[in-house]
Amino acid sequence: MKLKLHWQILIALLLGLVAGWWAGEDGALLGLRFYAVFDFVGTLFLNALKMIIVPLIMSSIIVGIAGIGSSGNLGRLGGKTLLFYAVTTTLAILVGLILVNLFQPGIVNGAPAGELLALTAGAEDVAARIGDKGAGDIVEIFLRMVPPNVVQAAADGQMLGIIFFSLLFGFFMTRLTHDLAETLFGFWQAVFQVMMQITEWVMSFAPIGVFALVARVVATTGFQAAGPLLVFAGTVLLALTIHTVVTLPALLALVGRMNPWPMFQAMAPAMMTAFSTASSSATLPITMDCVERRAGVSNRTSSFVLPLGATGNMDGTALYECVAAIFIAQAYGLELTFATQFVIVVTALVTSIGVAGIPSASLVAIAIILKAVGLPMEAIGVLLVFDRVLDMARTTVNVFGDSCCAVLVARLEGEEVLNTGLAEPAR
Repeated sequence: MKLKLHWQILIALLLGLVAGWWAGEDGALLGLRFYAVFDFVGTLFLNALKMIIVPLIMSSIIVGIAGIGSSGNLGRLGGKTLLFYAVTTTLAILVGLILVNLFQPGIVNGAPAGELLALTAGAEDVAARIGDKGAGDIVEIFLRMVPPNVVQAAADGQMLGIIFFSLLFGFFMTRLTHDLAETLFGFWQAVFQVMMQITEWVMSFAPIGVFALVARVVATTGFQAAGPLLVFAGTVLLALTIHTVVTLPALLALVGRMNPWPMFQAMAPAMMTAFSTASSSATLPITMDCVERRAGVSNRTSSFVLPLGATGNMDGTALYECVAAIFIAQAYGLELTFATQFVIVVTALVTSIGVAGIPSASLVAIAIILKAVGLPMEAIGVLLVFDRVLDMARTTVNVFGDSCCAVLVARLEGEEVLNTGLAEPAR
């Protein structure tokens, strides 16, 4: 019987801790340093993640936007859904932004934790990449969203431009005649399915990548890296908890004018499934069943809102991306200006749309954010230590956010929802 991926990653993490501690930086066999092997395998895994970024994000966004338009639901129902998704994702990011600046997990005893985390790039070099940004540089963000050469933007990793182009492409696909739109949609749907399979294939090597990256960090620093990483993980979990038990229930109570607490009872099976699988896509059938049968939402509403949310609404993922990027910046000793933090917030908001609903796919989105603000990609390696647990937690938040949207939209459409905790859905 084959072990599930999360168990493989956990075992690889533990073995990486042991191997890095045992080998150190100088351990060798027949003249081959173990550290060099760890570095090679870890870099290879990170390169594979970077390889899939552009085609995965482009195809995901184009298919998602075109699918909304072609479904004929981009009117009142679609508008309410997209507005709620944008609001909840923004609120989630702001919760993470406040807590990561409050607790500063990347700072240990007043000093940056970069050396403890074995981040090799110097603070001065990283600061030069980011530049001396001020509030006026926010204009540059919007200029980068409209690249003069989209191919060059893809080659340079300017993902804001790629995302904006993809949004436009998907939207105007819906304005074509049926035969042309169907051909294009079929092409991009096929590209997206291929990229999903490639992403799953790359992630099947995650245990090897985690082993190498964790071993490399421990070989360099010992177990000193555990301190800041524990604070980082705690910050993420606290932010996810606040968003789940404060922000989302407050929206249900204030906007939907209903008691939000039966929502937790109604969605418990879906949330447990999301936590165990770390996949919002795999959880989708159970989410739909809970929203319809237990929360009383009509199939008309749930069949539109939930599939869209499984690929386009990632509250927990966007929150995590924001906290991770600022944690890494703190570890390098950088003082992030308002403009740079604004870039992180906008990029986290937009890239969360295109994150595949499979385990650890948000690592791809984090790579985009790091690239957007000029932070080195090597820092992703330190995030892998607690990534699986945090992935399970943020996926649970993603699914709960989708279901809250479905209930709220249904409420605004005049449906009776969450009256008994267990209900038969209207049709």
